[in-house]
Amino acid sequence: MEKADTLCACEIRQAVNFNDRLVAAPDILLLHYTGMPDGEGALNWLCVEESQVSCHYLIHEDGSIVQMVPEAKRAWHAGKGSWRGNEDINSRSIGIEIVNPGHEHGYPDFPDQQIESVITLCKDILARNAIEARNVLAHSDIAPGRKCDPGEKFPWDVLHKNGVGHWVEPAVSQSGRFFALGDSGQPVQALQGLLAHYGYEVEVTGNFDEETHKTVRAFQQHFRQKKVDGIADVSTIETLYNLNKAL
Repeated sequence: MEKADTLCACEIRQAVNFNDRLVAAPDILLLHYTGMPDGEGALNWLCVEESQVSCHYLIHEDGSIVQMVPEAKRAWHAGKGSWRGNEDINSRSIGIEIVNPGHEHGYPDFPDQQIESVITLCKDILARNAIEARNVLAHSDIAPGRKCDPGEKFPWDVLHKNGVGHWVEPAVSQSGRFFALGDSGQPVQALQGLLAHYGYEVEVTGNFDEETHKTVRAFQQHFRQKKVDGIADVSTIETLYNLNKAL
């Protein structure tokens, strides 16, 4: 790769783990955190064959950007997952790794200068690719339970205010009926239907099973971040309903 795809100031570090896309063009922008103690270690790991992973871009805490895989190629960043019925997320997506040690290493806030670069890079990518707002996703959205990044501290609301992604103001938490593991019935079926309609891979059975719990938790990490517990309370359900209504 001789030249970066982005117009943003960018270093190039060629990764080796990528191949051809199996779709004509990407329609998902997928955001991750690195989940490693430091950025340089994460960058090195993403560029070596033994890791069997890669991504298109990495953004350091200071806001500096590195491109590792051409956007036209299929980077190996998503792993097993699904969104809106599509399972080969790597073929459909452009992946951005955001340097943050993650939940296993203290999970600090994302620095302002880093988020500014995330927004700038995302807007540049979106200007060049036909990606819907609701397809700007967290890794946890496409792999609930298996992945939890970039997590509940990631400022999706700030991205949305700057023209990146889909968002509604989270509904205020309040008392009322809620659904959790072991519950069943038509209201649970309706909840699962709303999650599936938005894009999450969840089976509509009417039973609040472990899969549903993980999916609700992933939804909360993205869209209702003040309380992430996998319990579908009034605030969670109302926020989900409003997101679907806003599509």
